[in-house]
Amino acid sequence: MPKSKERCREIREEMRNTILQKSLLYFAKNGFAGTKISDLSKNIGIGQGTIYIYFESKEELYQEIFGIADYEQELKQLKLLIHLPMSAGRKLRRLSETVMRKLQEDEMFAAKIALNTQMMLEQSKEFASGDTSYQSELYSCTAKIIEQGQKEGTMVNGSTMKLADYYWGVVYLYALKRLFTTEYEIIGVEDLERTVLR
Repeated sequence: MPKSKERCREIREEMRNTILQKSLLYFAKNGFAGTKISDLSKNIGIGQGTIYIYFESKEELYQEIFGIADYEQELKQLKLLIHLPMSAGRKLRRLSETVMRKLQEDEMFAAKIALNTQMMLEQSKEFASGDTSYQSELYSCTAKIIEQGQKEGTMVNGSTMKLADYYWGVVYLYALKRLFTTEYEIIGVEDLERTVLR
């Protein structure tokens, strides 16, 4: 019995989503330059031509992945957190607990961290200013918590953006460990917080 148009549409959507999800992990592990469509298709377990049915080029696939690898949900939560009437230390604790829990439980979160950091670093090469590595809104929001903590005297002095970079750099390192190794000892929330706390 032939498949209905609706079922065919569902199958196409399922395949597209499979390609996107598995490509996100693959690009996060190998980077844009290190990814060949032939290798990616083998990793997914489909023919190379199948990828080109859904995406005209590696660049188009990468752009689509960028859309699903954003931090929209995390940013919403972080923006809410910034405005809560509590100490910066408590805000940092909530952020750190969430990040560390997601890193342990969700490989896709680790891939998003890795891929977004790679994208941010690649974008910063295109600009002359040394400040471009801080284009991430995630870093800017984290810097606001650090700035509050500096005013309260609970966080180390220094450039809030550099401290946010340091904090997320540690997260990036553990995202890579999550993606590349099978056994690793993940740091605790307190260890992550030490990057900015006095």
